[in-house]
Amino acid sequence: MSKTILRKMPLEMFWPTFDPFLFCAFHNDDYPKGNGEMGPDAPLNNRPIGQDFSGIDGWRMYHGSKVPGFPAHPHRGFETVTIVNEGFVDHADSMGAAGRYGNGDTQWMTAGRGIQHSEMFPLLNEADRNPAELFQIWLNLPSKNKMVPPHFTMLWNEDTPVLTKQDSNGNEVKVKVIAGSIEGIKPLPCPPNSWAADSNNQVAIWLIDLAEHAEWTLPAAQAGLTRTLYFFEGEEAQIDDTTGLVNQAFLLKSEAELTMKNKGKPARFLLLQGRPINEHVEQHGPFVMNTRAELQQAFQDYQRTQFGGWPWPRHDQVHDKSKGRFAEHAEAN
Repeated sequence: MSKTILRKMPLEMFWPTFDPFLFCAFHNDDYPKGNGEMGPDAPLNNRPIGQDFSGIDGWRMYHGSKVPGFPAHPHRGFETVTIVNEGFVDHADSMGAAGRYGNGDTQWMTAGRGIQHSEMFPLLNEADRNPAELFQIWLNLPSKNKMVPPHFTMLWNEDTPVLTKQDSNGNEVKVKVIAGSIEGIKPLPCPPNSWAADSNNQVAIWLIDLAEHAEWTLPAAQAGLTRTLYFFEGEEAQIDDTTGLVNQAFLLKSEAELTMKNKGKPARFLLLQGRPINEHVEQHGPFVMNTRAELQQAFQDYQRTQFGGWPWPRHDQVHDKSKGRFAEHAEAN
């Protein structure tokens, strides 16, 4: 029995998560060149369009029909944290806000009392491949914040702090700090009503890069947190007294430090940590509430108001192909 690892789990598209996290999806698609309309320059007639999670030829259309991604859909009662390591996401929402982000950027969106948004993956390169790699993490909101106004914050790659150091043998270690301070490095501000906004909740979202043969000790945190390490790129690593292989997750004891030593090619890990909210969860699809009655009310409200409607010409809204990364925020409701 490991002294620091409580459980080892396999990784598939949807990763195991623990309170205060609800969900983590890893999208890794090797899209072909674009067709001029920001879709794939490839035949689609062999795919289950609208529900394409098949991975044919190494990529998926998801719920898109012309452009891959997730056309307009509602959320209430939680937050999405979308970390794009490679490729781009076009955002549009029912508040009238829009954006294009990617290649290291993070969007942190509080759905709160209700929002519709679309998340499309524009294939901007018409001459070569369009690889896309991103996480979408769902972070729960406590009952007191379930019905706050919707809001999103952009954490641009060039502004996001990174802890960079070398181990005793000169091998490089990098920790990208999206949430949660480490070794004196503080993250950018998250949305104001997030569970992560209170430092007492010890929410951490870190991307950890270990060069070949690099070794690093993950510092201990407070007891009573959930702490999960996801090994998503590389080959093999020694994680304290356990051999870890790529595409495995490790539920950790939060109060214990953990030594990680890369045994193969450069390795990447995602760490999610936080104090549990410890409230009853009622979830159905895109709505996460505390009671069945609140869940029923969410459906009724969406049917009645459409959470503000959809002000865009397309449900799979993509922005001008010539635009770079940008964010346009709506007026506060």
